[in-house]
Amino acid sequence: MFNKHVLNPAMLLLAGRRHWYASALEHVGRRSGRTYRTPVVAGRVPGGFVVPLPYGTEVDWLRNVLAAGTATLRSGGITYVVGEPRIIDAGAAFTQVSPAYAQAWCRFGIARYLRLTAGEKKGE
Repeated sequence: MFNKHVLNPAMLLLAGRRHWYASALEHVGRRSGRTYRTPVVAGRVPGGFVVPLPYGTEVDWLRNVLAAGTATLRSGGITYVVGEPRIIDAGAAFTQVSPAYAQAWCRFGIARYLRLTAGEKKGE
């Protein structure tokens, strides 16, 4: 609850901007239909992004993205339409991301990752 109500709103002030490590993922609630923004770390890979899932696969934002099949991701000052979400394991993620991301994420022991395909850039 602390992350959701305190840390996430603070992180969203910078998430998605150039030269900042966190991205902002915009998704639609699967039941409410409301639009939400969640700060995530997103490693750029050929054709898309890999997002670590340190809190597992039962978090609301992930369920929303999986249900909708699409979202927008603002990363490095650029907004992308992302889709084809699928959960992958650490082995698959580490072969796609940079060695620096793989090493850092390995230290945290994160087992699951979200793979997103990046489509068009929006508003650039």
